[in-house]
Amino acid sequence: MTKPRILSGIQPTGDLHLGNYLGAIRNWVELQETYQCFLFMADLHAITVPHDPTRLAENTYQVAATYIASGIDLENATIFVQSHVKAHTELAWMFNCITPLNWLERMIQFKEKAVKQGENVSVGLLDYPVLQAADILLYEPDQVPVGEDQKQHLELTRDIAGRVNHLFGKEDAPILKVPQPLIRPDGARVMSLADGTRKMSKSDPAELSRINLTDSADLIKKKIKKCKTDPARGLEFDNPERPECHNLLTLYMLLSSKTKEAVAAECREMGWGQFKPLLTETTIEALRPIQTKYQELMDDRAYLESVLRDGREKAETVANSTLAKVKAALGYSTPL
Repeated sequence: MTKPRILSGIQPTGDLHLGNYLGAIRNWVELQETYQCFLFMADLHAITVPHDPTRLAENTYQVAATYIASGIDLENATIFVQSHVKAHTELAWMFNCITPLNWLERMIQFKEKAVKQGENVSVGLLDYPVLQAADILLYEPDQVPVGEDQKQHLELTRDIAGRVNHLFGKEDAPILKVPQPLIRPDGARVMSLADGTRKMSKSDPAELSRINLTDSADLIKKKIKKCKTDPARGLEFDNPERPECHNLLTLYMLLSSKTKEAVAAECREMGWGQFKPLLTETTIEALRPIQTKYQELMDDRAYLESVLRDGREKAETVANSTLAKVKAALGYSTPL
């Protein structure tokens, strides 16, 4: 039987951190045995906010290396660069022409990011959920791994697919497959080390707010030592008055591969002075093999380039087939 398919991607901006790994990449590693995975570097999305053009290409290689170093198996997954597959932008334009503007204006992330950018907010920032819909629907995935903060964007994707099917398809012969969300119950939203109520983010100007996957052991120790805690003794999950406590316990649970019940029992009587060294050592040991493999891959640029060439070819085969279906439904002529 053919495996069901999933699709996901990460923007190649800045260094990937524990939130990217625990909230997304490690999930993909576990899913690849039972799903056909299409995983990409979202470099078109990366320029919806101010970016460094001298770093974009290098960051793209770094994300690809991180995927593989984290355990993505090229026998089970296709890794590719978004901008290398031209169908993404072509389908996004077609979706733009059938997506109501008010659908985009209600997107929560646009409202939040627009406030930060002020008068410099771009059309791309407003419109990127449409490109995201094209990213997803091109590969006809059965499910899309998403964090809680991306559920609204996946709903928009499903709405766009439904609109295309309604306007241009037939009830018994839809043009586009409508995907389902796949949400991981634990670790889908890793929070900042500086504020347990905010998501860990590459764009946060505070370096101490996150642990990057390439951080040295000394830097990891420094960041955990300085992370925000509370004065209460005894550590516990799920107390809304102690968001940092819940976040740090969750990190320990995920990195140690222990159950929530086991961690709760182990740490119930601990103080921060005892717990922080435990979390530090667990984090260093969990990241050590990833960092070693990552460096090997970054030192072999020819291999990474071959991976991305192969990935582009496999991705294009699927994406171009979907694009052709949509173009035919919209009435475009076949190229001569």
